[in-house]
Amino acid sequence: MLNDQVAIITGAGGGIGAAIAYALADAGANCVINDVVEEAAQTVADEVTSRGVKAMVDTSNITKEAEVQAMAAAVMEEFGRIDILVNNAGITRDGLLVRMDEDQWDMVLNVNLKGAFLCTKTIARPMMKARSGRIINMASVSGVGGNAGQANYSASKGGLISLTKTTAQELASRNVTCNALAPGFIDTAMTRQLPDEARQVWLDRIPLARPGTPEDVAQAVLFLAGPTSAYITGQVINIDGGLIM
Repeated sequence: MLNDQVAIITGAGGGIGAAIAYALADAGANCVINDVVEEAAQTVADEVTSRGVKAMVDTSNITKEAEVQAMAAAVMEEFGRIDILVNNAGITRDGLLVRMDEDQWDMVLNVNLKGAFLCTKTIARPMMKARSGRIINMASVSGVGGNAGQANYSASKGGLISLTKTTAQELASRNVTCNALAPGFIDTAMTRQLPDEARQVWLDRIPLARPGTPEDVAQAVLFLAGPTSAYITGQVINIDGGLIM
């Protein structure tokens, strides 16, 4: 389905990002595994290549424009094209609004929102020239409905949703689509650190009564990256088991 296409996945050293890379690789796409932790990125890249496609490791800091530009240039030199961008990199620094310090705010907004902006701005250019491309932003249900204790994270993901819609409007004439996914409670290393009581509170709110998996998210990315989603742009798809309706 995606044979010979090239996908850049940021924050792909594990969890949802790794699952996305594997799903795209299984569909035939060559994958650029971006993560600031080189060892983690290399592990994912090795698994990608074992699936019969090419992989490239990139450790660029996506909050630095010069590094993002260098990443794009290296990918174009290696592959000659960029077809898919998945802005997946994200962090949390949770705390109540009145206790949140400026560093907690800035760090989350820089990675989650500024990083996606820089990657989109840079990688949109070769996509526009090719008159083809898929940009997929990893938002969150926290960006749709807010979440107590996550003012910074919710703001970054809400901003990412608005960035998605604006990007879709600006790039549509060049046949480049941009959509967002809003995962809910996904079973990852981060959510497994929550106390059992806190996990149960989340599960009690989910009509499907289970956490999502990274693969659930990856399959939605695969759909948006593929040819069957060609007439979908500027949309937000919740992957949350019915948590927000």
